Amino acid sequence: MPTSLFRAVCVIALALASLHATATPAIEVLGEDFSFPNKVEGLPAKLSDFKGLEINTFVTNDGVKLSYWEAGQGRPLIFIPGWSANGAEYINVIYLLSEHYRVYVLDPRNQGFSQRVEHGTRISRFAMDLKEFSDRLGLQSADYCGWSMGASVLWSYIDLFGTRNIHKVVFVDEPISIYSHADWSEQERSEAGGMTTAPERMIAAFTAGVPTNRLIVDMTAMERYTAKDSPYFVNSEAFANAFVKNDPEYLAMVLFDHATNDWRDVIRHKIDVPTAIFTGEYSNNLPSQRWMQSAIPGAKLFVYSKADQGDHFLMFKNPVKFAADLHGFLADDPI
Repeated sequence: MPTSLFRAVCVIALALASLHATATPAIEVLGEDFSFPNKVEGLPAKLSDFKGLEINTFVTNDGVKLSYWEAGQGRPLIFIPGWSANGAEYINVIYLLSEHYRVYVLDPRNQGFSQRVEHGTRISRFAMDLKEFSDRLGLQSADYCGWSMGASVLWSYIDLFGTRNIHKVVFVDEPISIYSHADWSEQERSEAGGMTTAPERMIAAFTAGVPTNRLIVDMTAMERYTAKDSPYFVNSEAFANAFVKNDPEYLAMVLFDHATNDWRDVIRHKIDVPTAIFTGEYSNNLPSQRWMQSAIPGAKLFVYSKADQGDHFLMFKNPVKFAADLHGFLADDPI
């Protein structure tokens, strides 16, 4: 074996060994077990029933310590949570999909167990964090799934770094532009998914509970969040709330940048890998998700009915269906 190749193999082996050596069982990080409020067939009754779940960390090039959840074996599948969300909320999704994939959920900066910082609170930096995370894992190809703001992080990632390392990509119920411009036609607003005419007032409503109305911001997603009408959702929310304490002041920092980005050019011109889009009949994002499907060649659209919990939180309220549909899309590789 040539010396240069031997050295490369050694470096890779050491890196993999280092990753394995720093793996930390989730129950050790959390410091205690957790019993889920609802017993659901096919899912853990307690955290300790989920063998192999880990919570690990890495440090970005601007000095921020980010946490990530991982479990399973197989092709890598990376989830990027939405605004204020974290890996704990994905507990059911991770469990179901870890049968087929090595599943990762990256806690964004200022969310979950990741560090609270005042710098880098913009979507482009979150995309860089995702790039560094993928590089840290040494991934040459992976499947990526972004929910809510996580979809915007993926659009920024694709805008900055392209799709070379993306095998398949999935977007779950995110407006292409949250801010609805005053000079847009109703068709443009519908296609972009514009849900607020005043980003500052949207931020106040989301982070401080300031009263608003539908002329200012569409609160459908928040209303559906309060409908604890799924035992899966009650379990994952109870688990997240028991261990994760978000700080509204830090959560608010990214929202203005997030709300005022318009990703239609990325969707029209830069997505050239197999794509799936998930939305539902309860979601006011449905028209924009249909537009996105029309703009991305070959994109597949999954529209969940109201009976299937088809709202902004569909992957958490109906994780069994979501995991099955997602696996079907990811496993469907043409020969």
